[in-house]
Amino acid sequence: MAYRQLSTEEERIATIIVDAAVTVHKALGPGLLENVYEVCLHHELGKRGLRCQRQVALPIVYDDITFEEALRLDLLVEDSVICELKATDEMHPVYMAQILSHLRLAKKRLGFLINFNVPLMKNGIRRVVI
Repeated sequence: MAYRQLSTEEERIATIIVDAAVTVHKALGPGLLENVYEVCLHHELGKRGLRCQRQVALPIVYDDITFEEALRLDLLVEDSVICELKATDEMHPVYMAQILSHLRLAKKRLGFLINFNVPLMKNGIRRVVI
């Protein structure tokens, strides 16, 4: 399968997300609960003019069974970018598997795995493209 480059709009949204995450981290620092960062990043993205939803239910369909609220996306930005937020000392490989599954099931191409429990925010942001 050929790799399809992200659109200019997706790249614009990505840049705003990274900048907003850095802004939140600079203001709050590490060591808080994930939910605090989620609320603050949601607020910061809204201030920057992006539509952002929190705790979006993502149904899973298997065979003839539908699990209506099987997964929850931490943040869905502009209905195109998924942000999975963490506040943890150690990033486990299952977190990457989680965002990859979310992207695949939501039929989205771009996501961010963002860990706010780091001294430098640039070390806590993983951009994921499928």
